[in-house]
Amino acid sequence: MAKNVPVELKMSFHQHYQAMWPFVKPYAFRALLAILISIPIGALDSVVALALKPYMDIVLVDKSAQSPTYIPFLIIAFTSVQGGLNYAATYLNTWVGTKINHDVKRALFKKLLSLETSFFDDNDSGVVIQRFSTDTDTACTGLLENLKTFFSRFFSSVSLVCVLIYNSWQLSIIAIIFLFGALLPLTSVKRRIKNSIARSVEETTKIYTNYNETHNGNKTISSYNLQSYIYSKFDATLKVIFKLTMKIVQKTGWMTPLMHIIVSAGIGGVIWYGSTLIVEGKISAGNFVSFITALVLLYTPIKSIGKSFNNVQISFLAIERIIDILNIQPKIENAHNSKTLRHVKQGIEFQNVAFEYVPGVPVLKNINLKVKAGSNIAIVGNSGGGKTTLVNLLPRFYDTTGGKILIDGVDIKKYSLESLRNNISVVFQDNFLFSGTIRENILLGKPDATEEEINKVLKMVYLDTFVAGLEHGLDTEIGERGTSLSGGQKQRLAIARALIKDAPIVILDEATSALDNKSEAVVQKAIENLMSNRTVFVIAHRLSTIKNAGQIVVVNDGKIIESGTHEELLKKSGGAYAALYNAQFKNA
Repeated sequence: MAKNVPVELKMSFHQHYQAMWPFVKPYAFRALLAILISIPIGALDSVVALALKPYMDIVLVDKSAQSPTYIPFLIIAFTSVQGGLNYAATYLNTWVGTKINHDVKRALFKKLLSLETSFFDDNDSGVVIQRFSTDTDTACTGLLENLKTFFSRFFSSVSLVCVLIYNSWQLSIIAIIFLFGALLPLTSVKRRIKNSIARSVEETTKIYTNYNETHNGNKTISSYNLQSYIYSKFDATLKVIFKLTMKIVQKTGWMTPLMHIIVSAGIGGVIWYGSTLIVEGKISAGNFVSFITALVLLYTPIKSIGKSFNNVQISFLAIERIIDILNIQPKIENAHNSKTLRHVKQGIEFQNVAFEYVPGVPVLKNINLKVKAGSNIAIVGNSGGGKTTLVNLLPRFYDTTGGKILIDGVDIKKYSLESLRNNISVVFQDNFLFSGTIRENILLGKPDATEEEINKVLKMVYLDTFVAGLEHGLDTEIGERGTSLSGGQKQRLAIARALIKDAPIVILDEATSALDNKSEAVVQKAIENLMSNRTVFVIAHRLSTIKNAGQIVVVNDGKIIESGTHEELLKKSGGAYAALYNAQFKNA
């Protein structure tokens, strides 16, 4: 399983109750009502069995007596009441279960949004879908339905046991002994299936990941003819899930037939001993028929209760996984009494900054860098040298493992996350656009922006003519991840989003490296508009785009090895920047 998702803990029923109570509390009255309704639903099962005693004794034994005609109608009336109550309980359980399900999903989704970037590095999309959505369905909806069944059967069992005792205490002893014998195997269900369920959940996450990768990587799959390879991965996961499913059946499937055998033995014992009691005149035929009917009604659901009990245990295990998620503490959060960053007056300073993704494997080492407010700094260097990591520390996508970053002399960890990130706009190489319209994607940068402001930024990113030519203009749907737009249009829309945010700090992480020369030229003009009067960090492979930067910093192997202007760095004989520049332009 993924690194940041904790291993499930052993939880008692009381702990389950405590953990889920905040979600159940708003609907406690309806939930209690559904349980209370289960009492007469179960208790009314005894009516048929109880009614058979006088009916059998009067009609079939004492044939001269008048038939009590009210008994059939009474049975129909009670059964009709039971059916109506059953519908009401099902409706209430569904209502309560769905409400709790959605509230838990809201809490989990809110937790998901609070987690840091490293969580998503360690946990793929399959884990997120399974642990933050599917587990909730298993825990809430299935649990309440099964609890309704258990409560109704419990009260049915109590009422039927009373009928057994009423008819013959001697036969009741035999019946109850076999009843407890049938239920005994259920005590070990959770222990037997826990590890298999955990592994099954882990494998199921891979299925979700397969679907997600096939959707997002469909062009790569087609271009490299990877259909067979992707299918083989999917098929292998299904085979593992099949084996785990069968292992769970092996561990629990024997319980239902075993319970059936024990129950049948109980019925056989009662018939054998009951015959003796009738002959001896200790019970009447009516008592015996009523007893057998109550016993069959009692034993019949017991024979199939194993499967329902398995489902309840699976729901409890899902609850444990949900609580594990809700108990995760974000690694990056607001400090106590955090400050609000309102503007950037002086600048930004990196003081002995170090960072490690994996403990003991440094990515950045003792970075010291000062950037004045309103200046433009370019960061270049070899691939994997730490350029992107360096700028990712500024909005606290990750936190430093050593040293600190200051804005206007204050450690950024002392600013609230919201105010810090409100002051930073980021344009990535591959910008994420959300499903929806052009307008909606631009307004993500400033939800209350006016039509005039939107049109202004569209002109600044050279999208105004394109949008004007669309049938629905700004309200044109762009599809998931902006699939209806070209690469250049996506980048310009992302820049428009950053522009309208009007943040004083801008990070451009290789914003043009994936574009062709024509698209790059247009996007570069849009970027120049974005950079105006702001503190800008530019990461670029194409050195032609950063010639005019106020300062160029060369980062290799996690260290700053050179800094200066374009002209200053080119003059350094044997310098790293000069080598990079000459390598790019020697054939120009």
